[in-house]
Amino acid sequence: MARPAPLPLPADQLPASIKRFGDPAAPGPARMMAARGMVPVKGDEQVMLLLQLSADADEALAKSAKSSLDTLPDNVLLPASEAVLPESFLDRLVEHFRERDDVCERVAANTKTDLGTLEWLALRCTERVSERIAVNEQRLLSAPKIIEALYRNKNTRMSTADRLIELAARNHVELDIPTYQAHVEAIKGQLIPEATDELLPSDLDFAQALAEDDDNPEAVRAGEDEEAETDEVSERYLPLMMKIRNMTSAEKLRMAMVGNASARAFLVRDKDKAVAYAAISSPAMQEAEVPAIVRSKEVSEDVLRFAGNKREWTKNHEIKHGLVFNPKTPVGISLRFIGHLRDDELRTLSRSRNVSQPLKSAALQRLAAKEKKEKGN
Repeated sequence: MARPAPLPLPADQLPASIKRFGDPAAPGPARMMAARGMVPVKGDEQVMLLLQLSADADEALAKSAKSSLDTLPDNVLLPASEAVLPESFLDRLVEHFRERDDVCERVAANTKTDLGTLEWLALRCTERVSERIAVNEQRLLSAPKIIEALYRNKNTRMSTADRLIELAARNHVELDIPTYQAHVEAIKGQLIPEATDELLPSDLDFAQALAEDDDNPEAVRAGEDEEAETDEVSERYLPLMMKIRNMTSAEKLRMAMVGNASARAFLVRDKDKAVAYAAISSPAMQEAEVPAIVRSKEVSEDVLRFAGNKREWTKNHEIKHGLVFNPKTPVGISLRFIGHLRDDELRTLSRSRNVSQPLKSAALQRLAAKEKKEKGN
């Protein structure tokens, strides 16, 4: 959803009460006085005027207005957050005070707040504000993009994510979340807890797993072979692995969506095919993670098939090599990359005891064809 028109607004779109000083074409000295809070404009009008000036192209003017906004007393700022202000001003207000939950909660509850603003906030807000956004089910159902944003926000409670998925499914709302249908199936028949002030134990466990997650490449390699975890998985990542193993399917599916590389390194090897597929197909999956995945004997054929059909990834020689040499890769995909291997790799492949005979034969044929061509030249 698009957000409201950004500030500063042209003079003809400004409320009459702030037009004199908020007009971008007004005299500079007068506007600077307004930015410093030195003009007779109070309450909601003062907040709107400062927001307008904080977006001005004049950097000095904008800086003064932002400073004045930051020093506004709560008895001015908080009522303005709940007031019936034009949508563009509420949008700018929540962006400027994104770190203040008291402001964001009020803007989230404000019926005048644009749905695009709510979507922007839902993706970035704290756990406290996400809970405030999540209780307005009518608004969520009218704008499913807000549900999607909350789901993708790491700060949203896991129990709240379950509740939002159940709400959407119960009302036959389709969400643009790769794990949506799998998540619906995972929680089917379960008792979904109501919203509470306190975090549930499962919420704390999920939050702790996210806190231990890391994009360190060491973690990606660590998850390559769970059978050798004593030797290969560093002590640092064992707590994360254990937490992931104890998660429900729904929790794993969401972790595949919002987690980092180390979490995906373990999830992509999960015995639950839906979880593994969610990890390999996650929008957050990076090409640098894939070589270790396609070399692993612990991943499923579905994971290898997905990687082998991802054009952006198969431009990478290391990924093609890993797919060809992994005995679990579907033969049709492996054969596709035979022609991309170097001579020494073809020789190694032709002698490998781990790959199928068709691959060995194809490697030998490829080598023979190269030798014949070289002799012909």
